Amino acid sequence: MAKKETSTYPLRLPKSLKEAAVQIAREDGASFNQFVATAVAEKVSAMKTAEFFAARKADTDIETARRLLRRQGGQPPEPEDRLP
Repeated sequence: MAKKETSTYPLRLPKSLKEAAVQIAREDGASFNQFVATAVAEKVSAMKTAEFFAARKADTDIETARRLLRRQGGQPPEPEDRLP
């Protein structure tokens, strides 16, 4: 298995924010470093997802989408797929 490259970064946080993050990480059974890395990864993922959809918005044909939504369906949903 290839070793992942990592880098260090001196992070400055308000003391109260770091204490809260340390507590949450401890409750989750993770290290503070793991918590911060996961939080950054989640933020990057959310921003990349927003960029993905924003880039595709220009190519959207809203009328075609509306026609697809109004079309007659095929088979009715299976009993286990129905909402109560």
